[in-house]
Amino acid sequence: MNIIKNLLLLFLGIIIGGIGLVYLYPQFSMMFQGDSEQVKEAFPLHWVAPMDPNYKRDKPGKSPMGMDLIPVYDTGTSNNELSIGTIEISPDVINNLGVRTHTVQKASLNQTVKTVGYVEYDEDKLIHVHPRVEGWVEKLYVKASGDPVKRGQALYTLYSPELVNAQEEYLIAIKRKNSRLIQAAESRLKALQLPRSAIANLKKTEKVKQTITFYAPQTGVITVLNIREGFYAQPGTLLMTIGKLDQVWVHAEIFERQSYYVKLGQAVTMTLAYVPGRQWVGKVDYIYPSLSANTRTLKVRLRFNNDDKVLMPNMFAQVVIHADDDSTSIVVPKEAVIRTGNSNRVVMAMGNGRFKSINVDLGRADETNIEILNGINSGEKIVTSAQFLLDSESSKTSDFKRMDHGAYKNDSITVKATINSVDQKHSLINVSHQVIPAWNRPQMTMTFKSNDSVDLSSLEQGTVATLTISSKSTGELIVESIMPETYEELPTQHKQKNEDIESMPDMSNGLVKQPVGHEHD
Repeated sequence: MNIIKNLLLLFLGIIIGGIGLVYLYPQFSMMFQGDSEQVKEAFPLHWVAPMDPNYKRDKPGKSPMGMDLIPVYDTGTSNNELSIGTIEISPDVINNLGVRTHTVQKASLNQTVKTVGYVEYDEDKLIHVHPRVEGWVEKLYVKASGDPVKRGQALYTLYSPELVNAQEEYLIAIKRKNSRLIQAAESRLKALQLPRSAIANLKKTEKVKQTITFYAPQTGVITVLNIREGFYAQPGTLLMTIGKLDQVWVHAEIFERQSYYVKLGQAVTMTLAYVPGRQWVGKVDYIYPSLSANTRTLKVRLRFNNDDKVLMPNMFAQVVIHADDDSTSIVVPKEAVIRTGNSNRVVMAMGNGRFKSINVDLGRADETNIEILNGINSGEKIVTSAQFLLDSESSKTSDFKRMDHGAYKNDSITVKATINSVDQKHSLINVSHQVIPAWNRPQMTMTFKSNDSVDLSSLEQGTVATLTISSKSTGELIVESIMPETYEELPTQHKQKNEDIESMPDMSNGLVKQPVGHEHD
């Protein structure tokens, strides 16, 4: 009876102990899962070339470049979800990198053309003063270029024998009372630009004036003054030029690639350093028909009102031409585009920490956005910061495990490896280790830092040992212990590699030179 009671208590204790182990140490529950899943996870799906992931084989071998093929393991992600070029990183890395995303949308580009220009007189309102007879300037009423004048103001007095003769002929025609002669003589005086007031005074007084005064035809400023008192003038001589400042022209030049956006009548805004804080609004008045052969720029003429006369010729101005474009297209921020010599790319955010670099075709651009002609669609998400690092990893079709802190964080493994070289001074050990399925690491040669408590003095080149490697929270891999084994336990492929090692690597400067023929991490 006691025996049965003891057996029942023992059986009950075993059950309670098993349940406790499962709750206290969840990893024990994994031991009861099917062996097929563990074998499937540990066995590679296929082997790929290190420099060309499209080169796949179903067994180990050499790539076309003579390098050992790298095994690819099942990470639990389907091929549809994680295709070539797709990378996956953990949320903490996304946060540390400062990854920001943007939803692609259709919008109108705010086409603006920024350039500079120079204020000039409105040439439509410029008047050149020329004499139509020979003579001498007896009196000059304006003294310098830039003097303001008003319409009807006296400019200069001219003595001309031709004008004296024309006046005398007019008086003779009046005395003869021949209407045809009177009309012909008066027409000649008008053709010689004799002022109407002088003709009326001549008809009234019937006295010939030896000098004739000429008056300003419009209000403005003297832009050119080429005469002085006593100057001999003749037809064709430019005496002076009068310009108006009620409106001004601004001549600006735009790049050839921007000429498509500029049209007649478009709104233009202008600012000047001379008047900070003020903005003038004008329009595109004329587009010149040809480009400059030297600068490859297109000249445009802009028109602005200048009622308060603040704008003065030859002032330097900053100009913005606002192009009219109501069409919509797929646009993304400029900073999201990675431009290279051969292609343009954006990094697409696929969700769940997955990213992929996509080639795109670019179109027009404004100050903040750029048009995408082909490659992505509206509604998709792209990366606008840290995309250069993501693009680099995606271009190498990496699985991004080396950036996934969660893969190694506070974890340790044991692996069999062959000692290639030891640097006791810097506590470094170079080994060729076997496959590490738990960390998804293929067979490779790399250098580890060892714990200070590990004795490296007894290790020699070619020694086979079992290494215990731990991963710190910083991501650094540290060898915690080394258990040497016999040389016969080394796999055949490791033996062959160790026999190829001809010399001890030079580690005098702390840098390990890898043996020829090994892959490097």
